[in-house]
Amino acid sequence: MYKVHCLNKISKVGTSCLSDNYITTETIEAADAILVRSAAMHDMEFSKNLKAIARAGAGVNNIPLDKCAQQGIVVFNTPGANANGVKELVLAGLLLAARDVVGGIDWVKENKELPDLAKQVEKAKSAYAGYEIKGKKLGVIGLGAIGAKVANAATHLGMDVYGYDPYISVANAWKLSQYVKNVKSLGEIYSECDYITVHVPLMDSTKGMINKDTMAMMKDGVKILNFSRDALVNDTDMAAALESGKVAKYVTDFPNTASAAMKNTICIPHLGASTEESEDNCAVMAVKQVMDFLENGNITNSVNFPAVDAGICTAAARVGIFHDNVPNMLAQFTAVFSAEGINIDHMVNKSKGEASYTVLDVDAANDDIAAKLEAIAGVRKVRVIKG
Repeated sequence: MYKVHCLNKISKVGTSCLSDNYITTETIEAADAILVRSAAMHDMEFSKNLKAIARAGAGVNNIPLDKCAQQGIVVFNTPGANANGVKELVLAGLLLAARDVVGGIDWVKENKELPDLAKQVEKAKSAYAGYEIKGKKLGVIGLGAIGAKVANAATHLGMDVYGYDPYISVANAWKLSQYVKNVKSLGEIYSECDYITVHVPLMDSTKGMINKDTMAMMKDGVKILNFSRDALVNDTDMAAALESGKVAKYVTDFPNTASAAMKNTICIPHLGASTEESEDNCAVMAVKQVMDFLENGNITNSVNFPAVDAGICTAAARVGIFHDNVPNMLAQFTAVFSAEGINIDHMVNKSKGEASYTVLDVDAANDDIAAKLEAIAGVRKVRVIKG
């Protein structure tokens, strides 16, 4: 019986996927797996029993990834599960950037007591006139699960869409509309597009990528959307560009003290994935990944260990070994089984950075074998998945 602890409230659509082999527990120390959304985990101590943490969402800033990797705890996320919810809000952001709907609504609220409000509306509305997005050029930086959906949807709205992603996956490339222009450089996006939306992860190479130098390459009056991470944009440079009119509108789903005070900025309180459907999809994906890992040792969408698919075990036993990515590890593992007279039927070994994961289907396995494997220098954790 596997025990699962929900650190945050997790959609029942997801937890209902748990089979009869699972129970939820209020005790973190007893849990085989933790399901989490936004709760901070950096100061937590994890028991040796903990095998997996699944984030029902994409971002994992709230989880100590390196610490978990060293302890052989697999951290999952759910990329793409909330993509449609974010895509729809990006489209709303496009329209809000094009038409001063927010300003118009604010005017109505401020003047709601006017006895001749209907007449005054006709006089005031010209101050909030905007533009249509049909025929305008949209640059989509990053064509992952969300960016590809945004690009495709924008073509249906009549926009001329430019897409840039040198690392696009084969799966997302197949899903991309033929009407999305594949450009080879960010410079072409910056110089050609009326609207630019960013959909890339926050890394050292992308931090502050929207800055005074890149904005200088853009059209005057460009409109920029950021539904990925606030640190992708240099706040000081953006404030100056908005003040000068170089950037006509900045729409962000990641408000902070700086952006909330900027001129011509629409700050949305991180609502991209805040839909019932997205929460359900993320929960279901997180639960299914955890179940496949606990029952079969398979890893899908881990952020700290490699993807491994060993299928369903048909051998007498299966062992999973988390270890350092260094030479001679496999030879030491096979030596342990050989010394015990145990045959290895099948083996999968994958690495990701400094971490490796090896799954072996064998004739037999028990706690004694696990202890001998864990005694090898560089081994982080050993699981007898089936024995």
